[in-house]
Order: sequence, then structure tokens, then C-alpha cells
Amino acid sequence: MKPLLGFSRLIDAITERIGKAVSWLILVAVLVSAGNAVIRKMFNMSSNAWLEAQWYLFGAAFMFAAAYTLSQNEHIRIDVVYGMFSRRVQHWIDLFGHVFFLMPFVVLMLYYLVPYVRMSYVSGELSSSAGGLIIWPAKAILLIGFVLLALQGVSEIIKKIAIMTGNMDDPTPYVPAHAPLDDAVAPEARS
Repeated sequence: MKPLLGFSRLIDAITERIGKAVSWLILVAVLVSAGNAVIRKMFNMSSNAWLEAQWYLFGAAFMFAAAYTLSQNEHIRIDVVYGMFSRRVQHWIDLFGHVFFLMPFVVLMLYYLVPYVRMSYVSGELSSSAGGLIIWPAKAILLIGFVLLALQGVSEIIKKIAIMTGNMDDPTPYVPAHAPLDDAVAPEARS
């Protein structure tokens, strides 16, 4: 189990670096958007390339941060039901979800995205908008994002098995997102 946990730590480190780095893409996208708006209003000129660059940046931030979000246990789930179970049952639910939902979906996406990106790259596919950008980088962003998500999925499966077999401490003990109403009220307000 130690070599697998080492592999998992390597994946987690890569995912964390990428996840934190791509947060800057949001700032760049906002600057591109603002710059495009200012130029359009002040000089009455614009380009579809700037709009598409903004979409590429937002897409890259979203796709590249998906694996980081998974590593931080921040993907959406139904906490109302999930929170009713013991932590051990929650681990089983997570493992089941990763193995039977996440990984098949990611593998299916990779199966379809590889030829999709390759065909776009080989053909030199361009945007249908006048003055638009080449398309294959946007499609490659999808492919890279799903590769990162697949790797992080493998890491999460390894960690869940290690936690459930006692080979690793739980790094993210579950804390309900919503405290009961009585606990949310300040003690002095209850009197």
C-alpha cells in the first residue's frame, strides 16, 4: 500500500500546483474581458478573438481546477443525506461513487476526446466566427482537464481504500456543512 500512497501523494501534489496556478486564469480572463469592453466602447472596435480567448481562459480554469476541487473534497453532493451516515459509510459511498460513476465517466470522456482533439488539430479547425481563434486548444483543454480528473480519481480511490483499511488517517473528517438551527444561534440569544 505504501507505493500506492506515494503515487497518490505525487498526483495530489501535481493537482494542487495546477489547481492553485490556474486561479490566475480567472484574473487574466477578467482583464481580457474588461480590456475588450473598454476598447469596444472607446474606439468602437472589437474582435471575436478576444471573446474566444476569454472563453478559453474560463474553460481552462474550470477544467484544470476540477481535479483540485475533487482532491479538496469540495465537489457537490447531497449533504443532507450523506451527513446522516457514519464516516465509515461515507467512505464507502465515496469509494462507490468514484469507482462506478466518476471513473467510468472520465474514461468514456477520454475515449471520445482523444480522437476529437486529434481531428481538430490535424484539420487546423478554426472558429466559425470572423476573426476567431483556432479551435484545437479549447478542445485540448477539455482533454487535459479530464486526464487530470482521471489521475485525481485514481488518487482518491487509493486514499479511500487506505483509510478504510487503516493504512492512512482520514485527512478530511466530515463536518456537516449546515449546523442544526439551535447550534447556529448565539448562546446569549437563546436565553
